[in-house]
Amino acid sequence: MPGLRGLACSDFRATLTELPNNERGVAMECASEAESAALVAELEAHFGLQRFLNAAAAFDGVKDYVAQRMARR
Repeated sequence: MPGLRGLACSDFRATLTELPNNERGVAMECASEAESAALVAELEAHFGLQRFLNAAAAFDGVKDYVAQRMARR
């Protein structure tokens, strides 16, 4: 946007994977395909419209969200 400085990262994607990679993403195990589909939808709804200053802030935000969600289980 004109007049704004810095970088806004807004390309959030939640994807299912067979092989978790905690170095390049945030992994969470789900008990069923239905649970994983619900988690993907929840993550996209929560983070899809947010703007982050940089990719590291986005990664940390998702990581914290997932950690808190797992603690509530």
